[in-house]
Amino acid sequence: MTQQQLQGKKIAILAAEGFEEVELVKPRQALHEAGATTEIISLKPGEIQGLNHIDKGDMLRVDKTVDSVKASDYDGLLLPGGAVNPDLLRLDKNAMAFVKAVYDAGKPIAAICHAPWSLSETGLVDGLKMTSWPSLQHELKQGGAHWVDQEVVVDRGIVTSRNPDDIPAFNKKMVEEFMEGDHSSKR
Repeated sequence: MTQQQLQGKKIAILAAEGFEEVELVKPRQALHEAGATTEIISLKPGEIQGLNHIDKGDMLRVDKTVDSVKASDYDGLLLPGGAVNPDLLRLDKNAMAFVKAVYDAGKPIAAICHAPWSLSETGLVDGLKMTSWPSLQHELKQGGAHWVDQEVVVDRGIVTSRNPDDIPAFNKKMVEEFMEGDHSSKR
């Protein structure tokens, strides 16, 4: 990965309490290494608690709240997993409106593990080939997704992966899709 692939691009990371730490930190690091800037967007200001599976991880500072941002402020969206984080996000109307606005603007989205819950909640999975943590497959299929058990899947500018073991492949495809930019013609 060259340092300049994502130079000048700003990526939103939408996360709440209980995010899976490695699924935010490692992809964020890959984005920074590719030259992007990132902002952590959350439901409230301050800090959010990360988890290492079920054990408490690091606290991360929130840059902005979801009610203060617009899709046009960003070039892409990263949705980290963890079972608690996406469940909290999908219950928040502002968070789901932001995810849908990013999608409707044709911007690439990368979602790992449980994060595709947000895509399902907004109705964006219909006809989408994707993967996720295995326990989400029923809900995603019910929403019209073609769910597959693969380390990384890309469809219409949406990158999905199953779990932390998939992060290297996820990061590579995420950077590629964010580099391509506008995917509105594919949606």
